[in-house]
Amino acid sequence: MYILGISAFYHDSAACIIYNSKIIAAAQEERFTRKKHDSGFPHQSIAYCLKEANINPINIKSVIFYEKPFLKFERLLETYLAFAPKGFFSFIKAMPIWIKNKLFQKSLLINNLNKTLGKNINWHSKLLFSEHHISHAASAFYPSPFEKAAVLTLDGVGEWTTMSISIGNKNNLKIIKEIHFPHSVGLLYSAFTYYLGFKVNSGEYKVMGLAPYGKPIYANLIKKKLIQIAEDGSFQLNIKYFDFATGLKMTNNNFNLLFGGPPRKFESALNQKHMDLAASIQKVTEEIILKIAKSINIETGEENLCLAGGVALNCVANGVLMKEKIFKNIWIQPAAGDAGAALGAALSAWYIHYNNERTISSSKRDDMQGSFLGPSFNDNEIESELNKCGAKFFKYNNQDFLEKVTKALLEEKAIGWMQGRMEFGPRALGGRSIIADPRSSKMQKILNLKIKYRESFRPFAPSIIREDLNNWFNINIDSPYMLLVTDLSLEKRININKENENLFGIEKLNTPRSVVPAITHVDYSARVQTVHKDTNPLYYDLISKFKEKTGCPIIVNTSFNVRGEPIVCTPTDAFNCFMGTGLDILAIGSYLLIKEDQDISLKGNYKDLYDLD
Repeated sequence: MYILGISAFYHDSAACIIYNSKIIAAAQEERFTRKKHDSGFPHQSIAYCLKEANINPINIKSVIFYEKPFLKFERLLETYLAFAPKGFFSFIKAMPIWIKNKLFQKSLLINNLNKTLGKNINWHSKLLFSEHHISHAASAFYPSPFEKAAVLTLDGVGEWTTMSISIGNKNNLKIIKEIHFPHSVGLLYSAFTYYLGFKVNSGEYKVMGLAPYGKPIYANLIKKKLIQIAEDGSFQLNIKYFDFATGLKMTNNNFNLLFGGPPRKFESALNQKHMDLAASIQKVTEEIILKIAKSINIETGEENLCLAGGVALNCVANGVLMKEKIFKNIWIQPAAGDAGAALGAALSAWYIHYNNERTISSSKRDDMQGSFLGPSFNDNEIESELNKCGAKFFKYNNQDFLEKVTKALLEEKAIGWMQGRMEFGPRALGGRSIIADPRSSKMQKILNLKIKYRESFRPFAPSIIREDLNNWFNINIDSPYMLLVTDLSLEKRININKENENLFGIEKLNTPRSVVPAITHVDYSARVQTVHKDTNPLYYDLISKFKEKTGCPIIVNTSFNVRGEPIVCTPTDAFNCFMGTGLDILAIGSYLLIKEDQDISLKGNYKDLYDLD
């Protein structure tokens, strides 16, 4: 049977379709609408999923929404009552929206399904609802390679739940422990995201990237004033410092007084205090996750752990958890945020609602297919779109194509790489990537400032052939989804003098710390992606060719977009980004495009097309 999963109306709307237990397609709506973190109903994602499955809407057995709106409304009402009269103005602002659009979300969903899939089907009879954290947990456990595992979900908030611990066993998944709103690690981290001048639900990864520049000197203050952490990792926030429960901001004046001033203004200069605050909240988050993990291990005796929820995208914390070896095996859902909950909802319908058996693959690989679950384009489609764009291009056979791209990498060219199916989740994994030579000492600066148009302090990730992993990094386990940070091997590092340690941002990163400076962060760490022949053969062959020429089995991998733009989806998206940035080459399908060959009039003010995230 076909089951359609949907997440929508908060952020990162998405759709997923499964046939029995097999994942057919999944995609975020932002990739089609070109609106970052699009929260609208995923009309285009649903249309794509049905096209990929090659079915008519009548073939859909069930449509399942990723959370229960009435439980969320209950939380909203009870929170305002608990904090009354505080937050009255926020209450009267929120209520009309809820009453008009969200309280009657079932009708809203059915109306949108009628628009997208047709009115001749009784969607009311097909519509199911999952709980938010069950959706997260299902997205983590059911695609994992484990027959049995503990499952940890951490995010801002679902309906009530902010943290859940579950046990998955074959097709069963049962929550055994929860922590409820307003106590939330995700919201605590987002409060610091807000205070540091970044956008909530968007800039948390910037806080993580900023942390290595600072020292966790505020960690004890955070634990003393903001959050009480028990030995088992359970936690309780001191709500007097926060405004998210009833207000329109994450923090309040008590928070400002505690840390000596108002929040940093968006896009203003960063200073050492900001770096130290980032380091401090990162440290506290890691401590909480480690304590929870140890408690889960002791209480359940499970040797496998699955992770999902927005906090599971904190790859630094994941790396720390992996290093501690609390569990024998850890698997993290690559679309760990709300987009992935659409997938989890669909799988929960198949396994929990319909009570179907679960079979684990004998290969011990997960069922995510490398997370390449989005649209792909054949050469005819690519050529048609490129012609409409007015592009000039050359077509090559596979061998010549790889030779040309490798040669461009060796010449320190920045390359837009669009091949095969688009990735599901926030990471570019070699389907929609910008790639470059990691040995280049200038590539970090070029990519950040001239192509991505983003903050200078942010690092880039290495894509490495799996077989060469432990020769370069202090890790020897699969990391196909770029969700683990680990340290570069000592023999690949370059010692630097203390004077250079006092630099910041791109100045600090411009000081080579390893033989692959473009992917080495200031603390000698990197967010590693292992590349596997079976899930992405062309990307694997490219890196192998680069290794053949250089001895280096790594290339730089960052997402194919500019700051504030969703990752490219179509050939037209790729060409527009190529022309609007400092990219030198576009490698798409069998085609290569060289910037100097293109009509200069096709260049636009691309940098200003998207709101800064």
